[in-house]
Amino acid sequence: MHDEAQTDTRCTIHVDGQAIQATPGEPLIACLERHHIDLPHLCYHPQLGPLETCDTCWVATGAGLTRGCTLRAEEGLSIELSPREADAARHEGIDRVIARHELYCSVCENNNGNCEVHNTVRDMQVPNQRYPYEPKPYAKDTSHPFYTYDPDQCILCGRCVEACQNLEVNETLTIDWEREHPRVLWDGGEVADESSCVSCGQCVTACPCNALMENSMHGEAGPLTAMSWDVKRPLTDAVKRLEPVTGFGPIFAMSEVDATQRHADIQRTKTVCTYCGVGCSFEMWTRGREILKVQPTEHGPANGIKTCIKGKFGWDFVNSDKRLTQPLIREDEHFREASWDEALDLVARRLGEISENHGRDSLAFVASSKCTNEESYLTQKLARAVFGTNNVDNCSRYCQNPATTGLFRTVGYGGDSGSISDLEMADLILMVGTNTAENHPVIASSLKRAQKHHGQQHIVADVRRHEMAERADLFLQPRNSTDLVWLCAVTRYLIDHGYADREFIDAHVHGFEEYRRSLEPFTVGYAAEITHLSEESIIEAAERIGRAERVCGLWAMGVTQHTYGSDTSTAISNLLLVTGNYGRPGTGGYPMRGHNNVQGASDFGSLCNIFPGYQSVEDAEAREHWRQGWGVDWLPEKAGFNNHSMIDAVSEGKLKAMYIIGEESALVDANANHVRENFGRLEFMVVQDIFFSRTAEYADVVLPAAPSVEKEGTFVNTERRIQRLYQVMEPLGNARPDWAILADLGRRLGHPWHYAHPAEIMDEVARLSPLFAGVSYARLEGWQSLQWPVAADGTDTPRLYADLDFHFDDGMARFHPVEWHDSPERIDAEYDLHLNNGRVLEHFHEGNLTGAGRINDKLAEVFVEVSPDLARARGVETGSLVRLTSRRGEIELRVLVTDRVVGHGLYVPLHTREGNVNRLTGDHADVAVDTPAYKEIAVKMDVLQTEGPSPLPRNNHRNGKRIPIQDIGVDRKWARSDYQRPPHASPDPERF
Repeated sequence: MHDEAQTDTRCTIHVDGQAIQATPGEPLIACLERHHIDLPHLCYHPQLGPLETCDTCWVATGAGLTRGCTLRAEEGLSIELSPREADAARHEGIDRVIARHELYCSVCENNNGNCEVHNTVRDMQVPNQRYPYEPKPYAKDTSHPFYTYDPDQCILCGRCVEACQNLEVNETLTIDWEREHPRVLWDGGEVADESSCVSCGQCVTACPCNALMENSMHGEAGPLTAMSWDVKRPLTDAVKRLEPVTGFGPIFAMSEVDATQRHADIQRTKTVCTYCGVGCSFEMWTRGREILKVQPTEHGPANGIKTCIKGKFGWDFVNSDKRLTQPLIREDEHFREASWDEALDLVARRLGEISENHGRDSLAFVASSKCTNEESYLTQKLARAVFGTNNVDNCSRYCQNPATTGLFRTVGYGGDSGSISDLEMADLILMVGTNTAENHPVIASSLKRAQKHHGQQHIVADVRRHEMAERADLFLQPRNSTDLVWLCAVTRYLIDHGYADREFIDAHVHGFEEYRRSLEPFTVGYAAEITHLSEESIIEAAERIGRAERVCGLWAMGVTQHTYGSDTSTAISNLLLVTGNYGRPGTGGYPMRGHNNVQGASDFGSLCNIFPGYQSVEDAEAREHWRQGWGVDWLPEKAGFNNHSMIDAVSEGKLKAMYIIGEESALVDANANHVRENFGRLEFMVVQDIFFSRTAEYADVVLPAAPSVEKEGTFVNTERRIQRLYQVMEPLGNARPDWAILADLGRRLGHPWHYAHPAEIMDEVARLSPLFAGVSYARLEGWQSLQWPVAADGTDTPRLYADLDFHFDDGMARFHPVEWHDSPERIDAEYDLHLNNGRVLEHFHEGNLTGAGRINDKLAEVFVEVSPDLARARGVETGSLVRLTSRRGEIELRVLVTDRVVGHGLYVPLHTREGNVNRLTGDHADVAVDTPAYKEIAVKMDVLQTEGPSPLPRNNHRNGKRIPIQDIGVDRKWARSDYQRPPHASPDPERF
């Protein structure tokens, strides 16, 4: 019953009597484009589907005139493009478009060769303005910090609305078709910046003209666009007076010359986003160092045309005047600039001396999840092959490792079971401890779309009510640190009530009977008592999961950042195994990776216990393989210190020097005060970063690195997808790519690291690690990607275990029994509140990157969320100033009263360098992998000031009110008395 459906792959359709080959179900427009047959269209987009608003794609069929965008290829389909009536209908449609859209191409920011209105008018050889253009009775909306809406240019194609409602599924935009002059609205109003708009930018990307335009493009795109409107307006009016005499031909010829010049002047470079683990790819448009815009395309394998506020608009940090541009060396309490030779010679000498005097394991290295795979590889190679220590780690220790452990225990590979497309195919998504809409918004949009339009069920379990919880079919709000209990109770219920897939279990999973016995304590009643969930809700969750054919489990830091996060992750995977939800389309376990390359940093070996490709350092055969591959005499045999234990090793005098790359350890490590104290005890510290971070304050040498847009390399996203990023611009000042810094240091330490390009590093990895055997830059060219494991012939693995061969020697998965233990961080009479924490949509983590630009207009200040009940009990309101004190430290911040939290639960976002929540977190960590228990904090709250300003700006999307609709409502347009179906002439073309 688990076989994928087989479909025919070819059919024949006829176009003007010519037979062409097509794929059944393929959109007609896409099929014609493949065969180089032009059918004009404006409202259609391959990721939006047929909207039927522009009336430019009419074709003749046996049933009469039909909009071509609505047709899909099927055997026997026959259409005609050439009949006079179809041609007249298409031209009537484009004439109406021109009546709504003022053509002033050469002074327009969108005259860049990709304006679809311009190109369609040109390609259809429209001679002139048949219907006179009339301005609309609406002002241009310039309220939004990132984009502008111009009703005078809007053709009401509905693309922006469809993208917002049904691709992003934020549900902000609508069209009021009943107005005398229809227009696009934001939450039913005319001001974009006073709405639920999340600034994802999909509306701007989807717009086929300049009606929606990035503010960064205004006045910057072409040689004439910088003119003020005091000059542009008379010039445009003069051209308009010439149009009836000259027609569009000469005027369009001028704009084509302008567009060609712009094409040579504006660089369009494919890159991959530097923020979260979704792995969005897009083109970055630049002139020199000026970033004009980010333009996603349908070719992006993880995102298509989707972006979020950070990926679309969060790049101001690249040109920040706070960037590091020259090496710095500490002298007494100050830093001075130094040359690269002086700085690297000092680093090589001091690390060598400390290793010689105190032993190899007196050094430790921290790789960055913001850096490339190649840079992570060189970091761990520097530690192991040059200095002979396994003291190397990356920030997956703070978030990812418990999830990876749960998968290692049960199915063998420590990565997502499938692809984002599998998530879209699932019948039910179980989300545990993941605020997906804010932490992984592009994946969340896919899930919201599947729920809205394809009936996908969502069960969301979280201590906080966020957007995905609000949209859920079933929301579970358990007591903190008790997810394992209800998960085990659900699993027991599934077994007891016949929902276990025994055929799958008997054939593919070891240890069922022992595992079943381990579930005996987890009755529904026991789970309800411990979690404070109702028995009915636990049973409903189990029944929904049991009845669903295809289930995916999603989890994130709400699971992993606990003392027993590895066990809760294991419980999720156990549940999926019990129900046979591995290996099939639309099934599997998906721990959402936080950073853009936290998956890759681990994959390529920056962990204290594994070589690249997850070979154990304690495996003698693997160790000999890497020793020979690196050409060294010896490699260390035991696992080293991890990020968490490194700090303890400093306290104990075992660790004397640290080399930290792109990690804000002084802020993001738990119990930050303790961490900073120990940084001060080090004999020598190197920090390699793009900013002078809080961590850099403790360094002896600070090395200026380059962000992703200033170098080449590869990232691995949450679905194990390896993608290339290309250099957009030269490094700022004397900054260097991390791989070049590490290679230079390796050479100074006597190793032949003569890498000329990151491709050579990847070739070395592919030669030595079976997991990446077929990876090469040639196979990753452009928009191509590969999902590991990758065989030597380049065959990759979009879905793990598709042949039900799990990653163990015998090919069998394993049930792994777990026990529940409550959090060691106790709530008591003094510390009577539980503090949760996490990221917010607008910022990434502590805000070192996003806090450097315009995103602060949407959200700058950090705050504490307090429930209405607690606010009344403690006498606080939105804007009150409070002090939160834990057993380790204290912070002060303003209150935001919200029903997202309940009872004695609080929530603090992470986007600040001041008042950081890690002053409150403790040293307790996951018992299996040492991930700090960031989500387990007991605090008390003291009121310092009752009244004060709201920490949430008036223009923040959380203050808006969405208007969900199923489609753009084109039938309401057709129902208007002044709408005439082409080819009939329109009495009021400017209204459509």
